Amino acid sequence: MFGDMMGMMNKIKEAQDNVEKTKERLKTVLIDEQSSDGLLKVTVSAAREVKSIDIADELLEDKEQLEDYLVLTLNKAIAKASDINERELGAAAKDGMPDIPGLGDMFK
Repeated sequence: MFGDMMGMMNKIKEAQDNVEKTKERLKTVLIDEQSSDGLLKVTVSAAREVKSIDIADELLEDKEQLEDYLVLTLNKAIAKASDINERELGAAAKDGMPDIPGLGDMFK
């Protein structure tokens, strides 16, 4: 019984380590997104950190238009980053978890 419990504890620790390693790796995965006309380009990491913003000069003339572009483009990039983040972290957590009946349904 204790052997099984120790084995499960080791698997849980391994899963936690895998999740932490995945979180660090996601900081280096970059997602590029741009407005439909290419006047605004943003790069975010899969950890959902904004890495760069490139704004065409013509957008600097209209504050309201620039704000709209930023909101739309950043939201698209963050949505893609969130999808990658959740998928990768879910896989890392699931792969390291011990086989406990019923627990697998939580990761579907």
